Amino acid sequence: MSVPSGQIRVVSELPVAGDDGFLHLGRVLGDSTATTPDGEEVRLGPGDLVFCDPDRPRSLRFAEECTMTVLRLPRRHLALSQEDLDRVTGMTVRGGEGVGALVSDLLIVLATEAEAHGTRMIGQLTRSAADLLVVLVMEMLQDEAEQDVPTAQSPGSELLDRIKAYIDRHLTDPELSPQSVARAHRISVRYLHKLFQQEGTTPGQWVKRRRLDRCKQELTRTPNRRTTVAAVAHRWGFSSPAHFSRTFKDAYGMSPSQWQALASP
Repeated sequence: MSVPSGQIRVVSELPVAGDDGFLHLGRVLGDSTATTPDGEEVRLGPGDLVFCDPDRPRSLRFAEECTMTVLRLPRRHLALSQEDLDRVTGMTVRGGEGVGALVSDLLIVLATEAEAHGTRMIGQLTRSAADLLVVLVMEMLQDEAEQDVPTAQSPGSELLDRIKAYIDRHLTDPELSPQSVARAHRISVRYLHKLFQQEGTTPGQWVKRRRLDRCKQELTRTPNRRTTVAAVAHRWGFSSPAHFSRTFKDAYGMSPSQWQALASP
């Protein structure tokens, strides 16, 4: 990184035992330019964010007049793989929209109010920055992946099949949600919806349908109410028996208890 060291300011740093590598996120203070390793010029504006690391080949080279504030965080605090962190090195994010704007604003707070607050408050703000960075990195990597995915991707794609299998394995988990599914597969919720859109449904509707299928099967196998409707609802992740009954009736035109009675000899 060719920015003069006097123009780089460390805003905050989480405690770390030993030097296990840091992620450097710079917030550009004024209009400037940078150059990629391939010689391409990148224009930067106030508030834009840059993942920079002088020890990695993908890092940008900055113009001498470039000034920025840098947040320096140990990589192990970011709950991201080394490969993912290496991939975002050299990437830039516009600081005026989306998650980039949130991170950019938080860096301003850390930079301007670090001395006005105690260590505890700054630590909390820094951890908030780390959480936002994880979201930002995942969004960046997903946007990069989407550029490589054909628009006519088959609905039977390998990724979608893995996601469906994951959902089936976790149907009993009441915390199963589009957010948890996307997080487990390192993709954005937006991209998860895009995958299921090809099936004419949404992730939430797919989860509900699969849970209802399992409930219907179990109620069929346990006639004469040897297993209660409430127990079945709880086992397959429904929030309450009443919610389950309404959802079941909407799907099949009868209540769970009526379905169970039909299964009786």
